[in-house]
Amino acid sequence: MPNEPLKELFQQQFVKMVAVISNLFGLQHIELAEDIVSDTFLTAAEEWEKKGMPENPTAWLYTVAKRKTIHLFRRDNILRKKVIPALTSGHTEGSDPAAIDLDYDLDFSPKHIRDSQLQMLFAICTPAIASESQIGLALRILCGFGIDEIAEAFLSNKETINKRLFRAKEKLRTENIRLELPSETGIASRLDNVLHIIYLLFSEGYYSRTENRVLQKELCWEAMRLGVSLTEYELTNQPRTNALMALMCFHASRFNARQTSEAAIILYEQQDESLWDTDLIRQGMQYLTLSATGDRLSSYHLEARIAYWHCIKDDRPEKWEEILQLYNQLLMINYSPSVALNRTFALYKANGREQALIELNKLKMEGNYFYTVLRDFLRTLPPH
Repeated sequence: MPNEPLKELFQQQFVKMVAVISNLFGLQHIELAEDIVSDTFLTAAEEWEKKGMPENPTAWLYTVAKRKTIHLFRRDNILRKKVIPALTSGHTEGSDPAAIDLDYDLDFSPKHIRDSQLQMLFAICTPAIASESQIGLALRILCGFGIDEIAEAFLSNKETINKRLFRAKEKLRTENIRLELPSETGIASRLDNVLHIIYLLFSEGYYSRTENRVLQKELCWEAMRLGVSLTEYELTNQPRTNALMALMCFHASRFNARQTSEAAIILYEQQDESLWDTDLIRQGMQYLTLSATGDRLSSYHLEARIAYWHCIKDDRPEKWEEILQLYNQLLMINYSPSVALNRTFALYKANGREQALIELNKLKMEGNYFYTVLRDFLRTLPPH
């Protein structure tokens, strides 16, 4: 059997299966959940090599995962000592724990999978875990990335990543983080942290320094997938959620135009407009429209508007003046070196090379790759 179909299934189903199994038995058993799902795919590789792929490979994987889950927990006595008391805490006294239908409780319906993944996302984004570790956990148990891929994404090594993930999972256990969606008030207060992690995950791909172009895009697509899952749930389908989705769509639409085959960055000025993804631009505009409600202006709204203007290849002064004003607002509510650099480029387009160079020198960001690229670009231009 060719490896490609199984690899694709792994990318699609690994995270769903881990989320559902963890949802049933709790975050304290998340590593066992990962082991069960990995073993399920190993069994699939062996069985399908001999007998061929079944008619419904996804259903086959779910069935085998259910059996392995029940077998493992019964074998290790975890079922009797930990799981049964937790599952029967709401039952009346005298009910028979053995009568619980575990096969039924392992629900792989689309709704339950979505709910389990959302619960996992909010659990991972607890403030008890550092944001860098949150991204690593999200890549591992929400996106299905292997340790090698995570290490490459962070330009690190497997040992460092394994230690980081171990500490993060220990935090989930010691802080007794529950795998459940917070209350409506809790969702409102923690949604910003969830959106921030998705934003960082997307940025890790979009501004990646790794030479693995496939990995760069995968990080962005996974961030967008998590964002879409938030828009499908009423309490998380907020204006700022849609603003973030619009931002990611607009940026992703220019992915193929902003890098050479050698992974060198192509400045906006030199991008080939024909390589832009018009479908993603249209999707971004739909999300941007949905974001235009309520009375809260987030940084995602401002960045999405800026990204929207960059999807219009038009050099009229009015366009760049609008972008410059948006950057000015953004710097006031969410300063970052990348925003300052991008504002400098907008300043060049709106007011000319000389002003841009003056502002660029004030940033004093020698050693920053994008600073160097922009500085060299501005210096090659003739003075007005």
